[in-house]
Amino acid sequence: MRRLVVLGAVIVVGAVCMVAATAQSGDGPKTIAVEKLKDNLYVLTSSSPGNRATFSGGNVAVFITDAGAVIVDTKLAGWGQALLDSIKKATTKPVTTLINTHTHGDHTGNNELFGATVDSVVQDNTKANMAKMDAFKGDKAKFLPKRTYKDHLTIGSGKDRVELHYFGPGHTNGDTFVVFPALRVLHAGDMFPWKDAPFLDRANGGTGVSFPQTLAKVLALKDFDTVIPGHAPMMARRDLEEYQKFNADLLSSVQASVKAGKSLDDATAAAMSVPGKYKGYQSERIKAAVQAIYEEIKK
Repeated sequence: MRRLVVLGAVIVVGAVCMVAATAQSGDGPKTIAVEKLKDNLYVLTSSSPGNRATFSGGNVAVFITDAGAVIVDTKLAGWGQALLDSIKKATTKPVTTLINTHTHGDHTGNNELFGATVDSVVQDNTKANMAKMDAFKGDKAKFLPKRTYKDHLTIGSGKDRVELHYFGPGHTNGDTFVVFPALRVLHAGDMFPWKDAPFLDRANGGTGVSFPQTLAKVLALKDFDTVIPGHAPMMARRDLEEYQKFNADLLSSVQASVKAGKSLDDATAAAMSVPGKYKGYQSERIKAAVQAIYEEIKK
């Protein structure tokens, strides 16, 4: 029989409050930390993607409005109870709106927990991608998003306003940038997952060639200072600006290698120098990204 354990410790660091919710089952405890960014905005954080035992999925935003809670992404399947417990730590209001930044299961894994009547929204291409997933086939097709948009959609008004933007392909062909203008916060999803090369999902329309251009377009927005990444700790606008330059440099490196007739291995070796130009950047995902970009250019 499942039982719930709530960790009562509250750690306060400056304006940030950290709590944790744990769901314990036969599979062992599952914990999701809750970070308070603003009085009405919380982030249910993601653990290290390198540790699958504790990886709950992408960072989830909980935006509390007068009408209810707006949720951005829903983590991996199997983390549903911990997700619900964490949301309850942030607010007692019902979830009225669900936004998915893109199709992947670590961001859509618990959509069904919010029922078929919640106002669910994604970009046009993301709904088409989700429809191909086993998680949304058969009887579960009723949990596919109810609303889609092409380039831009506004939800709510005033201090409760949420802006959804699509600026073109990158991680997939349907990545949504979610802006909370009154709070000057942007949820970037996996268009800014970490300080390393991105995962380019070519099967779902991802592209390394367009990635820097798409990031440049979001940086034209003036209504955010703080960034919620897909999987990393909270970032500032300058970090996203740096990530755009990093991806532009990575693309330029691969393009130069292809133009020079270098092999994929040689192109990868050359690109390994790019993270060293940026403080705190890793190179664990360079090889996969270079291969995706190399094959995209050659094709």
